[in-house]
Amino acid sequence: MDRRSFMAFILAGCAAPASQTVSQPARDAEAANRIVTPVPPTLTPSGSENFDRWLSGFWSKAVAAGVPEDVLGRELKGLAPDDRVSALDSRQPEFSKPVGDYIKGVVTEDRIAVGRRKRAELSFLPAMSARYGPPGDITIAIWAMESGFGAIQGNFDVVRSMATLAADGRRRGFAEDQLIAALKIIASGEQPRGRLVGSWAGAMGQTQFIPTTFLSTSVDGDGDGRRDIWGSRADALCSAANLLGAAGWRRGEDWAREVTAPPGFDFGLTEGPRDTVAQWGEQGLKRADGRAWTSIDLAAPAQLAAPAGAAGPLFLLFANHFAIRKYNNSIAYALGVGLLADRFGGAGPLARAWPAETPLALSDRIAAQQALAKLGFDPGAPDGVVGLNTRAALRAWQKANGITADGYLSLEMVRQLRGAAAL
Repeated sequence: MDRRSFMAFILAGCAAPASQTVSQPARDAEAANRIVTPVPPTLTPSGSENFDRWLSGFWSKAVAAGVPEDVLGRELKGLAPDDRVSALDSRQPEFSKPVGDYIKGVVTEDRIAVGRRKRAELSFLPAMSARYGPPGDITIAIWAMESGFGAIQGNFDVVRSMATLAADGRRRGFAEDQLIAALKIIASGEQPRGRLVGSWAGAMGQTQFIPTTFLSTSVDGDGDGRRDIWGSRADALCSAANLLGAAGWRRGEDWAREVTAPPGFDFGLTEGPRDTVAQWGEQGLKRADGRAWTSIDLAAPAQLAAPAGAAGPLFLLFANHFAIRKYNNSIAYALGVGLLADRFGGAGPLARAWPAETPLALSDRIAAQQALAKLGFDPGAPDGVVGLNTRAALRAWQKANGITADGYLSLEMVRQLRGAAAL
């Protein structure tokens, strides 16, 4: 048998019997159900192999997420990484700013004066509060904190910034989600690419929304038919109010109140139970301004905080404080927003001044975490970030050693931890 006859024999043997031949309609249905991976066009090399490799792989993810291919082709054409974004993302401050210094830097007389003028100018605030919940003073304070009342919105191209962060890989999932959302905003026609500018980390507009939050939460506050958090104060502030409302803002309750504690108070309770104000009162806590609690606040659960230790101002934090932290999960940020809002409304300064604090170097913070771990009090990874786990571990060590257990890491406390761990 020659070669051609042999191949014909093999092919004939492999052919399905007539009774098993797949019909044309069945083959068409199978083809329709087959998932076809989009093939990106040849993109212009950016000069970074890592960036180009990531961008080629991102194409199919974006198409699968619903971004039109023509939008991808147009917006990704000629895209190159932004070295400024990579540098900012990798930078960790050598020194941490003490919370008191942070608050004094944001709750200033100039900012208070501007905020009071704005609350008198913005006629939409009462309707906004009635619809979404948070009072106007809170949203004005966020506006002040995020962009200096709209004056400083950032000038980074959000598409390029998010592509850079995604290619770098440290926060790839987050950055790809934001990039897809930004491309969807462009594809919808609601805002053009040139409008999507913001911080290097992708926060946009007067109230600094990331693209996914813009899509899910921003609103048309001025009724012109589009959401413009860059150019419309009503859109920006109503969007912030909507975000806080969705985060659980409770109408009629305070966000926090400064309190005083009696001698011998157990500061190990800070950042712990969320008891009612009435229950905290049984332990001797009182409003620092001497006023009586409202009936709503008296029944509300609250958590005690001593952000600068037992020597600094003490606060009972209500649910609305934690709603603000859905905007930025930092106790210092939420305190700044709330204290600014109080001052806009006519409140005076805190009853207890912030103590003088020494900024801690990154090496000091890491050394304290390593010492706590060595002493048997787990603070989590020694990353230099003094978060909830580190403060809880420090409180436990302080309590075990007869020290006021406020969880505050001062320079003196770093020295004590280093000494104890060296024994």
